[in-house]
Amino acid sequence: MKSQSGFSLIELMISLVLGLIILTGVIQVFVSTRATNSLNQAIAEVQEYGRYITLRLQDELREVGRYDLTTANIDNSTDLVLESSFVLRQPVALANDYAAAATLGSIEATGTASDELVVNLLAEQDCTGNPFGTTAPQQLHIVNHYYVENEQLKCMGYNGRYLRGVSGNPTPSSEVVLLDGVESLQVEYGLSGDVNDNDGRVVTYVDASGLSNARLANQQVVSIRLALLLKSAPANLQTIANDQVRLLSEAPVTLDKQHYYQVFTVSVALRNSLNYVGSAVL
Repeated sequence: MKSQSGFSLIELMISLVLGLIILTGVIQVFVSTRATNSLNQAIAEVQEYGRYITLRLQDELREVGRYDLTTANIDNSTDLVLESSFVLRQPVALANDYAAAATLGSIEATGTASDELVVNLLAEQDCTGNPFGTTAPQQLHIVNHYYVENEQLKCMGYNGRYLRGVSGNPTPSSEVVLLDGVESLQVEYGLSGDVNDNDGRVVTYVDASGLSNARLANQQVVSIRLALLLKSAPANLQTIANDQVRLLSEAPVTLDKQHYYQVFTVSVALRNSLNYVGSAVL
């Protein structure tokens, strides 16, 4: 009979160790691939939302300060000359601008809290799609209010005629959510020099706290710059270290490891305000 021999204990132990090494490598590759997929998905999600909201805000903010008495189809149930003067002079609203809503206005928030933006324009409807009883293509003075609440960018619209205490529907639009996953909104305003100099170039940027003094100096808001900090849904992003980002001139914001963050900046020249400054009609 032939003698039979198997693996020795040492050979079995070596095989076991090699197997564990290979298994550990496979697990690490799997974990790394999963983390990479989570990161890629989070990046794609945030970038898609960022492109959407920047395009929307650009379209809406370009109309801020617009009031065209010559070509627009305007509902003429109020004094249009006074209304046009109000919108053209104050494209960005501040507290005490409106008789019926003294506290409504653009706000520079404390610390890294989100700012609020309130704007005047001539339009068929507000940012929520509410025409306030008019029929297209009729237009009227619209007020749009943008703000962040519970990590959502929201908008609410108002009938500017009612806010001024003239006439119109007193009920504001129901707020609508423009975008989820918004960590912060910061706003700055580009100011012209004295409008009587016929110069519509931006000479400085200020936050909302500097707008009252700008009005006293006969300066006009001719551009708006926004920075939005967007974040993904919670994901396995432990490979990303804690970091800080700065939105415009605000203090840095510390980020966590459970979300992917990205800053999107929108700069919009207010075409109608530039034309208004250029004509030096104040």
